[in-house]
Amino acid sequence: MAMDEQSGSAGWADKVFTSINVLIMIATFCAVVIAWQWFDMRNQIGKLQIELASRLAAAESYNHESRQRVAQALEAERVAEVRLGILERKMADSQSQQVALEEMYQELARNRDESALAEVEQVLLIANQQLQLAGNVRAALIALQNVDSTLQRMNRPQLNPIRNVINRDIDRLKSMPYADIVGVSMHLDSVLNRVDSMPLAMEAHPRPVPRKAGKPSGGSLWMTFGREAWEDIKQLVKIQNMEKEEVPFLPPSQAYFLRENLKLRLLSARLALLAHDQGAFREDLKLAQQWIGQYFDVNAQDTREALATLRQIYGSEIAIDRMDINDSLNAIHDFRASGARGVK
Repeated sequence: MAMDEQSGSAGWADKVFTSINVLIMIATFCAVVIAWQWFDMRNQIGKLQIELASRLAAAESYNHESRQRVAQALEAERVAEVRLGILERKMADSQSQQVALEEMYQELARNRDESALAEVEQVLLIANQQLQLAGNVRAALIALQNVDSTLQRMNRPQLNPIRNVINRDIDRLKSMPYADIVGVSMHLDSVLNRVDSMPLAMEAHPRPVPRKAGKPSGGSLWMTFGREAWEDIKQLVKIQNMEKEEVPFLPPSQAYFLRENLKLRLLSARLALLAHDQGAFREDLKLAQQWIGQYFDVNAQDTREALATLRQIYGSEIAIDRMDINDSLNAIHDFRASGARGVK
């Protein structure tokens, strides 16, 4: 029994020892595994720390760069705001200057148009006076056409009614019979310029008859002397056929007044021409022709030309109806007056 108990105790002790050895081996293995895992984990943690440090450094660098970019962006924004403020002020100044320029341009345009309209009214006023006083239809027609061209260049629709009135006056003047007042007046001037150079009838002398050249065919010396003496005596006496019953003899003073009265008669004819008085015009020309034919040498060239000119213009038609362009003048005046009231 005792032996069995000892052997049993020894076997249990071996089992226990064996178990302890197994446990020690297991513990050692576990320790090794744990040590390896710890070492491996430490390495991984080290790598993670290194990677985290590099990432933190990169993040810090990125953050620093971001802060710099943010600062630059803020600075750029500040500069942009300053520039925007400057641009806004400049734009406001530009707009105010543009408004001022537009107002100045409109004022200049109004002044220019007003000056042009004032000039147009003055031209029409002068043309109307010429038409009423002198009957100068051509000058009035030219003035109306120039005024219409001026209004057309102004290119304002408000002026179209005025242009319509002007065109009606132009058509009315074109339909009138034409009287060449200027041409007839020039002919009268040519006659006036010849008055002082026209010789009087009492101043006309016959042309001397030239002596026949050559030696007489025969006769004695006494006959030759007598013939020459007779030729000399004939030169002392002049016989002239004046083809008139009586040639008026005028002293120098009356001859002067004759020429002056003839000039006055021609000037009276010019006044009748400007007044379009057909009867007075022809009466003055008729008397002027009678005086020239009675008192002046009708064989002289100046006298012939003067008489021919007077006969030519005697049949000229100078009587025309009185006309005016008051419609055009009133249209311009009313437009200017309405514009002045609108400005006020």
